[in-house]
Amino acid sequence: MLRKIFKWVGVLVLVILVGGGSFAAHEWYADKPFMFRAYMDRTPVKVAFKDPETLTSLGFLESMGINGHNAHLDDVHPDRTDEFFEELKAFGEGLSQYKDEDLDANERLSKEIAQYLAGMLADAEPYRFHNYPANQMFGIQSAFPSFMDSSHQVHSVEDAENYISRLSELRRKYEQHLLGLKIREGKGIIPPRFVVDRVLEQMQDFVATPAKENILYESLARKLEEAEGIDEAEIEDLLSQAEVQINETVYPAYDLFINYFSELEAKAGTDDGYWHLPDGEAVYRLALRLFTTTDYTADEIHEIGLSEVARIQGEMLEIFAAEGIDVSQGYSEAMDAYSSLPEFYYEDSDAGRAQILEDYQAILDDIDANLDDAFNIRPEAGLEVVRIPEFKEKTAPGAYYEQPALDGTRPGRFYANLYDIKATPKFGMRTLAVHEGIPGHHFQVAIAMELEGMPLIRRFSLFTAYVEGWALYAERVAWEQGLMPTAADNIGRLVAELFRAVRLVVDTGIHHKRWTREEAIDYMLANTGMAESDVVAEIERYIVMPGQATAYKVGMMKILELRQKAMDSLGDRFDLRDFHDVVLKNGAVPLDILERIIDEYIESTLVSGQSGALS
Repeated sequence: MLRKIFKWVGVLVLVILVGGGSFAAHEWYADKPFMFRAYMDRTPVKVAFKDPETLTSLGFLESMGINGHNAHLDDVHPDRTDEFFEELKAFGEGLSQYKDEDLDANERLSKEIAQYLAGMLADAEPYRFHNYPANQMFGIQSAFPSFMDSSHQVHSVEDAENYISRLSELRRKYEQHLLGLKIREGKGIIPPRFVVDRVLEQMQDFVATPAKENILYESLARKLEEAEGIDEAEIEDLLSQAEVQINETVYPAYDLFINYFSELEAKAGTDDGYWHLPDGEAVYRLALRLFTTTDYTADEIHEIGLSEVARIQGEMLEIFAAEGIDVSQGYSEAMDAYSSLPEFYYEDSDAGRAQILEDYQAILDDIDANLDDAFNIRPEAGLEVVRIPEFKEKTAPGAYYEQPALDGTRPGRFYANLYDIKATPKFGMRTLAVHEGIPGHHFQVAIAMELEGMPLIRRFSLFTAYVEGWALYAERVAWEQGLMPTAADNIGRLVAELFRAVRLVVDTGIHHKRWTREEAIDYMLANTGMAESDVVAEIERYIVMPGQATAYKVGMMKILELRQKAMDSLGDRFDLRDFHDVVLKNGAVPLDILERIIDEYIESTLVSGQSGALS
């Protein structure tokens, strides 16, 4: 996660092309480039150029006819991690060369954000091995096939040959990953037993699949079929090469992990919270600070969660009563009664699942067409709804968002989990579509990517409290705008908000208060009404991603607090569209910096005597 803060900040070749020749060389190599923007972009560009998978995911160089990186996989040797932190340390120290008085307001904000990021990474560096790279959620063992399926484009024979080349490099990459896993083992950083079991199950199922039925083969076959200008003989030959690589390179690479985790299983325990790891309590405190961008303690977050759970359940009980649901036995029973109504569920079949995807798209189209009263700006990038790949949906979250390609060749994607049909009740679909799509993640992420004149750090930064806080806040906005018109829609919204409040309780419960996995599952089941399959997947997610789940509610509450502050200060000068402009047009920022930005917007509006967003 920490590496991705900078890994996903892209590539801007213009940095090295501006002015040509000697000037470009100076801007690229000098300790202090003349242009502050050049300095801000240079390190992210250099980092990105060392990671071919990042370049592929960003989809920028291909439009310039540069494809060589698509034949290779990242260098993940532990020494590369050390090098990465050294690069970022030097970047942070170099920021002091640029004095605030020599920068304009936007540049000063960029510098402040960069210093914040550099400080975060410096604090995290001593604990860079305190994670579980192979996990049941987004682990390295599932990341590779997902990346090849979703990001590696095939439009030509060369693209297909690059695809096959990447298959041939997997053993090297996994051998490097194995070095890192053994370092963690030596430090006593061993995943809980259930994580080891889940990972083993995933990998064993993966290698047990005949090569021609593997997602890596099927994905290439589909892409070749859709490509133009490749004859059948070439397709047959390319697929034959892929089959050989899957059998002779990919599966043996997975066997390395299978053998390692089979031996590690005996060392894995049943204590799930980070408190059981060396320095685990300190790492969890740091994780909360990094993910929430606040100084809230674990106890404070836990209490906020308990208070919000009680408030939201109270609102829901009032709606249940109005809908004729018996509320005499309390929230859990009322929610069970409501969620068991058969009209809320699709047919458990391929046809039913296809209909879910169609209905999600229709919901998004409807919402997008009715947001003019709340938003001035919209992203140019499109959005599509797709199913989470079946090979990993059993342990994947209910949904997630994937950013569009920089060159416009790939839209943003809302991935929906269709493993358990009961986990997709109709009353929750509008809320989920808003959160992952419009005006949630797709608006925030795509608009940030499209910001002109902004350093790459501003366009691609991943401050979780802001990013996820915005998506949860967007659910509230959609309801306020009348886009969740039924009682069922409102129940779905409140279920989602309750879910994020419960996260505050269980995440801190697991990692600070030493709750067991089972205790956390029981609490979430009793207080959400979610399907058990989803609850188990969620709790297991919090165990391997400590602190991340707390960011959603903390971020939403801060944005709502700032909106109310602006409304109280501006009165009839307040314009919701302008407020959203200010929040979105600066990219993702820490919450304390967001508060200062809103304060400046309030002051500027009061001085000007009229509403209007800062650009």
